[in-house]
Amino acid sequence: MSMSSNDIRALLIRTLDALPAHTDELRELDAALGDGDLGITVQKGSAAVVKALAALPDDAAISDMLRSAGQAFSTANPSTFAALIGGGLLAAAKTMTDKHELGKADALTIGRAVAARIVERGKSKVGDKTVLDALVPSLDVLEASNGDARELLAAMIATARQQIDATAALQSQKGRAAWIQERSVGHADPGATAYWRFLEALQAGL
Repeated sequence: MSMSSNDIRALLIRTLDALPAHTDELRELDAALGDGDLGITVQKGSAAVVKALAALPDDAAISDMLRSAGQAFSTANPSTFAALIGGGLLAAAKTMTDKHELGKADALTIGRAVAARIVERGKSKVGDKTVLDALVPSLDVLEASNGDARELLAAMIATARQQIDATAALQSQKGRAAWIQERSVGHADPGATAYWRFLEALQAGL
């Protein structure tokens, strides 16, 4: 099953329009572990990406959509999370040159490219209590599972949620959250939570 770039763009706009509803939740989670700016990063970043996607021509290439999204998200509210996600999307854009539709294998390629860039730029790994702890296991589920888009997303959402709950018990190893050391134990990672909320909004958007 694949979707055209126009359908993907419409789905992403619906998804990102829904994400600002979680601004307060993400701000509170981030305030417990960092500087509390993740809520506004996701809110402003989502709005900027919607605007950038809407400005693209009809039947834009998937690479152009990813590039525009990456640039918009990384500059809307400068933060480490914005830079990492934006940089990941720019890296993913290079894997989708001249593509105008998206299937499961393409979605997996994009996700792996984003994760690889976050590992590289964030000097982080699974287990450090970051977005990677939800992102990488959910991509493993996507790779191993079959079914339609809704079923795949449901499995990815369940895995992301499970990993967020599991890693809440860990001490944060990266970013501002690492500064508070053992006080980070018991708190869900805000970046991983933002990714989980994105998957939920994507499922609802379908």
